[in-house]
Amino acid sequence: MNSMLILMVILLMNLLKIYFQHCAHKLTNYTSLRAKKVPWFPRFKRDLDIVANEVLDSGELEADHPGFHDKEYRLRRDKLAQVAKDYRFGDKIPAIHYEQNEIDTWNTVLDKILPLHHKYAAAEHVRLLPLFEQNCGLRKDNIPQLQDISDYLQESTGFSLRPVAGLLSTRNFLYGLAFRTFFSTQYLRHHSRPLYTPEPDLIHEICHSVLFADQAFADFSHQIGLAAIGATDEQIEQLGRCYWFTVEFGLCKQGNDVKAFGAGILSSFGELEYSMGLNPNEKPKLLRFDPFVASKQTYPITTYQPLYFVSDSFETAKEQMIEFAGTLKKPFNVRYLPYTNSIDVDSNIELEKHVFIKPQESPYAKESNKM
Repeated sequence: MNSMLILMVILLMNLLKIYFQHCAHKLTNYTSLRAKKVPWFPRFKRDLDIVANEVLDSGELEADHPGFHDKEYRLRRDKLAQVAKDYRFGDKIPAIHYEQNEIDTWNTVLDKILPLHHKYAAAEHVRLLPLFEQNCGLRKDNIPQLQDISDYLQESTGFSLRPVAGLLSTRNFLYGLAFRTFFSTQYLRHHSRPLYTPEPDLIHEICHSVLFADQAFADFSHQIGLAAIGATDEQIEQLGRCYWFTVEFGLCKQGNDVKAFGAGILSSFGELEYSMGLNPNEKPKLLRFDPFVASKQTYPITTYQPLYFVSDSFETAKEQMIEFAGTLKKPFNVRYLPYTNSIDVDSNIELEKHVFIKPQESPYAKESNKM
């Protein structure tokens, strides 16, 4: 009798254990089904419409801008800005009829920087220049249209261009890269000082665009953008520094030589010569690229860079960025779905309402390409 009672007690305990495990499993499932609220980010490429017009400068020129007192130039800038503001996902980028003074400015700058590109730019950039001439109309006497460049990039690496009226916050700019999209201005620097611009202009943007036709570079840039999805403000600042020291002011090792690939260097003949160590009075410091180091490194925005990071290759830089992004603590992991132009996450989330809060400043807000 006692043994029977013991067996019944054991059986009852096992049944209770199974029951409580079942309840715990159901509770876990219920908890996981409850969506976690997270700050807004674009889930689809069309969502870039929401952030594209959140420009920091509202098209206003600083008092020391070469075109500040030029009424015609300011009206021209406003007209081109409106083209960008009217653009929506899926539209063709309107063709711009560039005026003769703009073509002359373009010609003057290219006449100065193209010989230096062939000598000091990364081999990938040099290889792509004639392809941009053939497919995008990149010539000294012709300013390429963004749509032609975008079409070529789409066919080459799946990247595309999107017109923008002015400077974006670092976060919103990197969101574009997450969707393999590069925000590009369409205006040119003022014709009175063709070898100087206080902000990124179309010449600067096209120096960017060339390398987006290289698969390894495009994939590296994409990884920086993906890392921005779900990132905190501090993490965005770190990613912005990685972008600055590569896509903007990066150097790379090619054989026994160091070559330039950052558009902030390639669009400025002065910075290009300086970064190559051609200034006899002052030499920049060079460090091997490491995102764990670059993400903590501050930089000046109105002078030549005292420090440049040298990447082993674009492929290596991409793997380094993937490793770095994996250390950023975020509430979910992401992947890009190219067939639907969307971001997939591994958690059940609910996006908070998007509210644009203008940052105090952007690392690109006062960029100065000193020629």
